[in-house]
Amino acid sequence: MGSIAEIEIHLLESIQGGMAQFYTPQSSNETMLVQIPPGAIDKLFVHRFQTDQLLVVRESFVLVVLHNRQYRYVYLSETQPQAVKIPPGVPHGAINLNSRPCLVVNAVLRHGAPHPKDYRPIEPPFPYDLERVRTLLKGNPKIPQTMV
Repeated sequence: MGSIAEIEIHLLESIQGGMAQFYTPQSSNETMLVQIPPGAIDKLFVHRFQTDQLLVVRESFVLVVLHNRQYRYVYLSETQPQAVKIPPGVPHGAINLNSRPCLVVNAVLRHGAPHPKDYRPIEPPFPYDLERVRTLLKGNPKIPQTMV
């Protein structure tokens, strides 16, 4: 049996050009701008033939990833330029408990035609830990972004 893919988190490298800061571009087949509304608690999604590469450009949110029947909560913010790569087959969702919308660039890598079930929400198998999400959104550095 093959191993299950996991997400990857990459800090973006940058160079200074005059007054502007230029960050590493993410290659993609398609680029989407995604707005996560305030108060959003997404159900889970799974893409069968697509890799998501997420980069927050305004505000912050918490990415929820289901792996081995545990949630991993990953805080993503405009103040920490990093790309999160979500390979095919990984259930994931977004939580934005902030009062402002979050804008995310998704540099999508296509591995085939979209599957009809790719964009249908899946009910989470057990409740999210919203207290942990609130702590992450407050920027508490004492809480690691690991499985809970």
